[in-house]
Amino acid sequence: MIYSTATVPVNPEDAPPITRAQVWAGLVLKARDARLFLPPNLCTRCEVVEESATHIVREATIAGDDLREIIAFEPERKVTFFQVTGPREGAIINELFEDEVGALQLRFYCYTGLRGKQPNGPEEQAEQAWMDGDKGYKSALLSTLKRTRELLAEGKL
Repeated sequence: MIYSTATVPVNPEDAPPITRAQVWAGLVLKARDARLFLPPNLCTRCEVVEESATHIVREATIAGDDLREIIAFEPERKVTFFQVTGPREGAIINELFEDEVGALQLRFYCYTGLRGKQPNGPEEQAEQAWMDGDKGYKSALLSTLKRTRELLAEGKL
């Protein structure tokens, strides 16, 4: 199994401040259409196929992999992506919280495995290293916040 976590400040000194509600709006939009947040051509399809007051189901093609995810929302607090189909199984969480001094933080954490691969085998070890590395989910958190700021500045969020 793969466990990874990363936390970044929502409002570092070098960025225009954004509110919890604005970050939340960005996270919801990212859940609904990942194409708006991922690098060009990484996500070629993202469609909400079911929705309720508490969750959506989306089907997407990301990095060439077809995925089906149930995405649960805890308003202004947490988005949980349950990997139903695709190369991974498990849960990926994005959580907003205040740290010990009251600064807003965005945390990623996941507990996943790779379908059809040996537990803790070479493929899972490589996935673990990627998630924990500079281009992994910490980078995704930073790019999500950057894109949220851009959409706000464009009046699209």
